[in-house]
Amino acid sequence: MSKLLEIKNLKQYFHVGGSLLKPKYVKAVDDVSLFINKGETLGLVGESGCGKTTLGRTILRLYEPTGGKIIYDGTDITNVNMLPYRRRMQIVFQDPYASLNPRMTVADIVGEAIDIHKLAQSKKDRQDRIITMLQRVGLNSEHANRYPHEFSGGQRQRIGIARALAVNPEFIVCDEPVSALDVSIQAQIVNMFEDLQAEMGLTYLFIAHDLSIVKHISKRIGVMYLGKLVELADSYELIFNSIHPYTRSLISAIPIADPKQSRASKRIILEGDVPSPLNPPSGCRFRTRCKYATELCAQQEPEFREISSGHFVACHHIDRVQ
Repeated sequence: MSKLLEIKNLKQYFHVGGSLLKPKYVKAVDDVSLFINKGETLGLVGESGCGKTTLGRTILRLYEPTGGKIIYDGTDITNVNMLPYRRRMQIVFQDPYASLNPRMTVADIVGEAIDIHKLAQSKKDRQDRIITMLQRVGLNSEHANRYPHEFSGGQRQRIGIARALAVNPEFIVCDEPVSALDVSIQAQIVNMFEDLQAEMGLTYLFIAHDLSIVKHISKRIGVMYLGKLVELADSYELIFNSIHPYTRSLISAIPIADPKQSRASKRIILEGDVPSPLNPPSGCRFRTRCKYATELCAQQEPEFREISSGHFVACHHIDRVQ
């Protein structure tokens, strides 16, 4: 299976003040490397503020990267004109209320990218493309002339997905696309993402808080903490053979439907708060909340290394954790 996207040592720092000689930066994404194969879904999970969304937007160069490389389909696109790649790389935003222009009809929202990239041969062709996209996401032609405020949250998210699909992309960053929706609607949207992937051969970076959703849709899962990737593995391997203490705490928080199993399962509760990204801990960034931390963890940053085929972990004390 060939790689569609690869990032190498990607960094995204935001300047937040300080002096000319001592500027202050938030290291939202700090030295992250990963790849996504054609046709697969890579899930990305972590607490709020860990850098998931920033990573997705930096990959699309909605934020210009501070450092590192973005390689798409074998081409380094870190510093190139992105317009030709906008057709191939799209995003579905988290908030369906904020991501749609309230003054535009659904037809204009979905058709905007078609106009920018000059994909329609005529007005009829444009209209046909819009209707086809709406039908593909579970809406119909009657919805085309309505405005966003006339729709429910789930329907608005479908409009956002139709907008992303309008230019027939290969790769989509799904930025927490179901977190603002009811649970019953979440299942419908996730199933639709899977159907669209099978139908159109799409590749996803699926960003979410909820590991139960991510494990359902993803082939591989990456775990981020405070701007760093701490573990990356096959979905099954990560859920049942996770190594990093932070990953294990996230997995222990997944709700279990069976009451007996739920009572028998042991919840791992992390102590303390997430450190400030303005002043992260030295060495391992997770050490202030880790019961396995030693002096080595404070002195030296752990290497993100492969411990078995396709399973990467950044931890000094893998043997102790196991």
